[in-house]
Amino acid sequence: MRNKRKLLVEQLNQKLFPFLESRKVVVPERGWINAIRTSLNMTMAQLGAKLNITRQGVKNIEESEAYGRISLNSLKDVAHAMDLKLVYALVPQNGTINDLIQNKAEKLAQKIVLRTNQNMKLEDQGIGDEKISQTIRELAEEIRREMRKSLWD
Repeated sequence: MRNKRKLLVEQLNQKLFPFLESRKVVVPERGWINAIRTSLNMTMAQLGAKLNITRQGVKNIEESEAYGRISLNSLKDVAHAMDLKLVYALVPQNGTINDLIQNKAEKLAQKIVLRTNQNMKLEDQGIGDEKISQTIRELAEEIRREMRKSLWD
């Protein structure tokens, strides 16, 4: 099962690879529809005609995109009407899916080890900093390998 999960993560990383640079993209303040439409010198009425809606309907769509309320289907329809393709992905904020998993595993391992060490200190059985670091690294690797569901708590 672990090999299957590892393969799924690797395939996902490959699918998301082309989107890594998209984190640098700044969405226009008034949305992509408005930015592209106005850059192409296309009026709301012209786009509305392609979508079989009114100029006001186009204005509503542009506003809903700008405020983050637009549906993917509406975006797809607008893209098609403008001879564009909607490209959609969810990408990690930093690095790859593997990096995301590793960071979460390290944080969880640190939480577990430090909590356990605190309890041991209360019983006068605490361990040194180097041993703590090593234990965190080992536990993080185990958590990452096993892809524990607790990673996402």
